[in-house]
Amino acid sequence: MMINPKKHVLVLAVAAGMVLPGVAMATTNGYFTNGFGVKAKGMGGTGVAMSLDSMDAATNPANMVGVGSRIDAGVTWFSPIRSYTVDQVGPFLGPETGAFSLLPGTYDSDNESFLIPSFGWNHMIDDVSSIGITLAANGGMNTEYRNVTAPGDPSGIPGTFGAGPAGIDMMQLNTFITYARKINDQVSVGVSGIFAFQRFKAMGLEAFGGFSTSPANLTGNGYDTSTGFGAKLGITGEVAPGFSLGASYQTKISMGEFDNYAGLFAEKGGFDIPSTWSLGAKFSPAKMHTLLFDYQRINYTDVASISNPLMPNLGACMFGDTSGCLGGSNGAGFGWEDLNVYKIGYQYDAGKWQARAGFSTNDQVVPESETLFNILAPGVVKNAWSAGFSTRVGKNSSLDFSVTYAPLVKVKGGNPLAAMPSGDTQTIEIEMKQYEAAVNYTWRY
Repeated sequence: MMINPKKHVLVLAVAAGMVLPGVAMATTNGYFTNGFGVKAKGMGGTGVAMSLDSMDAATNPANMVGVGSRIDAGVTWFSPIRSYTVDQVGPFLGPETGAFSLLPGTYDSDNESFLIPSFGWNHMIDDVSSIGITLAANGGMNTEYRNVTAPGDPSGIPGTFGAGPAGIDMMQLNTFITYARKINDQVSVGVSGIFAFQRFKAMGLEAFGGFSTSPANLTGNGYDTSTGFGAKLGITGEVAPGFSLGASYQTKISMGEFDNYAGLFAEKGGFDIPSTWSLGAKFSPAKMHTLLFDYQRINYTDVASISNPLMPNLGACMFGDTSGCLGGSNGAGFGWEDLNVYKIGYQYDAGKWQARAGFSTNDQVVPESETLFNILAPGVVKNAWSAGFSTRVGKNSSLDFSVTYAPLVKVKGGNPLAAMPSGDTQTIEIEMKQYEAAVNYTWRY
């Protein structure tokens, strides 16, 4: 019996969309994943200038017209290992002021293993145009610290900030609806409409209530969700035999506010998705060999709740300027900086199978001055090594595999809320490393 792909693709997309919100997402570049699709992951996240699979919409929608009619369904095992280390005891002044030191020692976050599904569909309308649906996720801002007690806290309640287990869970799911077209034999263009969904919760942050515009909407309110719309544009062109260039741009996505956390995120719970743009080059000196180079810019400073620093904003809050308080119009945030990402990938194509390798590196997104809040979101990894492999398993089907390792990176800085009587500053060191393995099944029709 013949399977009608148009009849079943919506069911598969909905099923993947229902599963994705229940997991944390793989991340390397801040909270953005290093690559979309198992083939791209195996080449360091490259692919702006090369058609790979129906996940291409999340990288460069112009490449979708080059992958043919197909369905891709995959799963990724992702393991982020996160911890923080505090060096000495300082004063604990209590939740009334929000000023306190952390308990010295090294503490690990729970939740170190996740399974993440992925899905893409592309359909050729004719020889020069295609439509597609791609579900792609960002996240990884998932932490949970137990077995910690803030020193001097009279309640003795465990938790990094003396209010029980502390942590956050942040997930973003983007659905790309894509149209791509070949302008001529050398140039393709594409555009994707994006529907974005995100989910967030925070716990154990009650001690920051003195710094919040709305302590009741600061922490412990379960999951809240928001949605928004955006667009992604792309172009790919062969400028000489064996040499292609590609570029893409994704708009900032203005999301609805997290009302349950209007006292945590700046602008009354605002957490938009920053704009990004990418450039890529593909060089194929021989049919079997392909070398890829990509550059990506992630504009985290588009979003106040991500990029606003903890200080001096909280300092202004203490002196009566509520705009600097958590939830304020210029409220304190994670202090992340804009990110430059550089990627290189290689593919060897033997016909029935392909082998891949890649490497990516980026700036440090977390400044040393921002370690206190980034205990909750230690997105500090900088380098990632990857490898991949694909093989045919049938006339119209294939399997893709990839593995990625992001080595341990540490960022150390002072705790601005724990000045020592001696004048010294308590220091906090946050760290992360990551492991990832992914598999994808492709059916072409």
